[in-house]
Amino acid sequence: MSTPPIARLQRRTVGVLVAGQILGGVGIGAAFSVGALLVARIAGESLSGFATTSTTLGAALAAIPLARLASRRGRGPALATGALLAGIGAVVVVVASVLVSAPLVFAGLVLLGCSTAANLQARFAAADLAEERHRGRDLSIVVWSTTIGAVAGPNLAGAGEALGAALQLPPLTGPFLFPVVSQLLAAILLITALRPDPLRTARALETERADADAAAVGGAAAPPAPGGEPAPLTVHPPARVPRSASAAIALVALSHATMVAVMSMTPVHLQHHGASLVVIGVTISLHVVGMYGFSPLFGILADRWGRVRTAGLGLALLLASLVVAALGGERTAWVVVALVLLGLGWSGATIAGAGLLGEGLAPGERPRLQGRSDLAMNLAGAGGSALAGTVLSAAGYAGLATASALLVAGALAALLVIARERGERMRASGTARGIRSH
Repeated sequence: MSTPPIARLQRRTVGVLVAGQILGGVGIGAAFSVGALLVARIAGESLSGFATTSTTLGAALAAIPLARLASRRGRGPALATGALLAGIGAVVVVVASVLVSAPLVFAGLVLLGCSTAANLQARFAAADLAEERHRGRDLSIVVWSTTIGAVAGPNLAGAGEALGAALQLPPLTGPFLFPVVSQLLAAILLITALRPDPLRTARALETERADADAAAVGGAAAPPAPGGEPAPLTVHPPARVPRSASAAIALVALSHATMVAVMSMTPVHLQHHGASLVVIGVTISLHVVGMYGFSPLFGILADRWGRVRTAGLGLALLLASLVVAALGGERTAWVVVALVLLGLGWSGATIAGAGLLGEGLAPGERPRLQGRSDLAMNLAGAGGSALAGTVLSAAGYAGLATASALLVAGALAALLVIARERGERMRASGTARGIRSH
């Protein structure tokens, strides 16, 4: 296989992924900002919360199929498929709005959730060819690019509404026209520009190294695939999921559930205490900046300071946010501080956790476990948001923060498992080197 210099290919891969995230994210951000309002108009206000539930469910349902597609065909086809499904979902929502069909609008929102699944898997694509010392940085750059869509997208809602009115569409429908176009353009970009495919290239390089090692000890190299193409990416699953990989999945999922549980109920809490919609909007915007805006910093920390330490820092920030929320929940300024810390903690824990998930895994094994991680992450988020309302009603904002600390404790336990596994591997590696030296 003729492979371009890996560092140059990696820079190109990250650039394409960032462009795809921005292009797709802006349109989706505009649509998501009015999703609950559209559902309230079509299905009633009591069901408006199911707008977020539907997109989260769509992301969860798409996680493993897209990961399997990546294993078989590569990252480009998988990410492009997610974008195309989201674009189709936007079309379905527009049709549902015209027909005033609640089942159809929920179906469209589920398909729109495929964009979230693709966005999550894009961060893993950034790590396929990354050097070990730069993996966290490259992954975090792709996560950071999500900030642009998250901030700029909602600001296009007004323009989308004006466009919808010009086309004589029902109210709140126009913003869904943006993802129809943006997701199509993102799919075209990913399928045409993400070449050579990072996962296929990583798999081919792994095969070449294995062949070289076999030749060095007198073994026979594996025959090349017909036509000089990289070997198929389908691999037989290992007998069991490594304990450290399961712990990394739990770390990411529990950190995400913590963030979603507190974040989703903060607007309700602030509204009950008389905060204006402007204050609520600013609070959530600052939280989003905390989630994505500082992700490169956490990526660099993960590379230089260590992923376990960076994940520990993220969990410490999550705990700090919960303490501030529990003690200062009656004051808006302290709630804002808590939400910023919550976003920063989520960023540190999930970026480092994504890096920990890929440690020690061959390229062909990664998509399967990455798909499981995204599935667990979305299901945990959905569960966290669903239970948070009940806890808030029963125990208040301080009670919600206290209960969420149990999730952080679970994430910390998972991190300790990872640290112990790492120590065992290092000791085993040192023993093996000592034996070879004799």
